[in-house]
Amino acid sequence: MEVRFWGVRGSVAVSGEQVAWVGGNTSCLEITEGEHRLILDAGTGIRGVGDALMAAGRPVKAALFFSHLHWDHVQGFPFFTPAYVPSTELLLHGPGAGGGSRLRRVLVRQMQPPTFPVTLEAMQARMEFADAVARRPVTYGPFTVTPVELPHPNGCLGYRVDSGGHSFVYATDVELSVDRLTPEIVQAMQGCDALCLDAQYTPDEYHGRRGIPKKGWGHSTMVDAAQIARAVDAKRLFLFHHDPAHNDDTVRAMAEEARGHFARVEPAREGHRIAFG
Repeated sequence: MEVRFWGVRGSVAVSGEQVAWVGGNTSCLEITEGEHRLILDAGTGIRGVGDALMAAGRPVKAALFFSHLHWDHVQGFPFFTPAYVPSTELLLHGPGAGGGSRLRRVLVRQMQPPTFPVTLEAMQARMEFADAVARRPVTYGPFTVTPVELPHPNGCLGYRVDSGGHSFVYATDVELSVDRLTPEIVQAMQGCDALCLDAQYTPDEYHGRRGIPKKGWGHSTMVDAAQIARAVDAKRLFLFHHDPAHNDDTVRAMAEEARGHFARVEPAREGHRIAFG
């Protein structure tokens, strides 16, 4: 199993030399094992996934799992080139009961005039929509994907992916601390080989000591993320969903502070790969 980060930014994509090390695309991860492929979220990072798959020159088959349907997690899908190719097969999981139908409606709406010139019907891939429901594992090839409910405005799902005796947990867009861990979240994260966890704010930003208070906005701090990783005995922690206002130096400093609470911390960065086994 291998994980590759294609988009690690939260809220809105950014660009410039000040963010070149971390990357500026919004949320998207790719998990592969052999020819089997999962894609987690479809922020602007999914465009790069599509370009790489098209360059490989082979028919594309993948399962997509959406954490939630906020703009920065769906906005890249219209630019996912394999979706326009008839030989492509996509199984798209929307979050929650009825999530598949809800996901399709969202993708249709964002590709309607006057805000977009090409409709979803222009995508000629074979697309099947399904639900991702908390505590109901989904098997896809060698992967077992277990959704878990996360506290976030309008709801959000995290995903634990198990394959070949290894585990990866994706928990973006969650406002969480050690004292707010539920038994379900602990079970999903417990002992994982790698934990990718929302760490959008510094404690000063979260509590309003610097700027507008962010409490209740649905995101965690890097200190909370590190303390959670230690509490669930994760082997590695990747700080994720970087704030668009944070440049590379800020993200590096946040990671360094987080290491005071959990040693094996690093920022999620575009293009970085995690190999298991």
